[in-house]
Amino acid sequence: MRILVTNDDGIDSAGIYALVQAMRRLGDVVVVAPDRQQSAVGHALTVASPLRATKVHRDGSFYGWAINGTPADCVKLGVSTLLDHRPDMVVSGINHGSNTSVNAIYSGTVSAATEGTLMGIPSMAVSLATFDVTADMALAAEVAYDVASRLFDLQLPAGTLLNVNVPPIARVDFKGLRVTRQGRSEWKDAYDVRTDPQGKPYYWLTGEFVTVREVEDADDLVVKDGWAAITPIHYELTNFAVLEMLKTTFV
Repeated sequence: MRILVTNDDGIDSAGIYALVQAMRRLGDVVVVAPDRQQSAVGHALTVASPLRATKVHRDGSFYGWAINGTPADCVKLGVSTLLDHRPDMVVSGINHGSNTSVNAIYSGTVSAATEGTLMGIPSMAVSLATFDVTADMALAAEVAYDVASRLFDLQLPAGTLLNVNVPPIARVDFKGLRVTRQGRSEWKDAYDVRTDPQGKPYYWLTGEFVTVREVEDADDLVVKDGWAAITPIHYELTNFAVLEMLKTTFV
């Protein structure tokens, strides 16, 4: 099996290295990842400037390509141009920080897997629900291997990917895997207003993540309870209920 690994934290992150080691148990792995931090860029593509791919070696052998672009750029460029063979699977992660609930919309990690799905490749995203860059990735890597080992045979519908979120807990406290829905929690955004050395104001995004507890099988609640959440998501944005209502209005 040929596996393309990518992320949004950059090719030098601890998360992607742990993911590569886990995926090598399944087949041949090539990394195509951003050359720098690209968190929260969503599904952005680079169209106004050229992309450059730099070969990276690690542990004495070829590791992959570092791209001066977004996670979606990496998958698109990797599959269409850089790789000798079309990958059988795209796995994105391991991300630092949860990509449950509304976070999945903003996530470059999830968007990279979405791009793989758009290209007709079985894809998944994996995140560890902590921003601690020193956090142990072993449990998340094991969960990634477990899910990826089954992904190819699942034959998910076209346009559907798996969004996997793992709690940052000790293995002894880990409860296992649960299939979930996307939660409804959201950010209450705010901006910290500061002044630069020239006396001009600038704005730094901050805010509070508010957990909505009305949906018991929501991904963020399941992760908080010690489970790894596996959420099938897709890019179909049509609201079919409203579509039918509009058909009776615009005739």
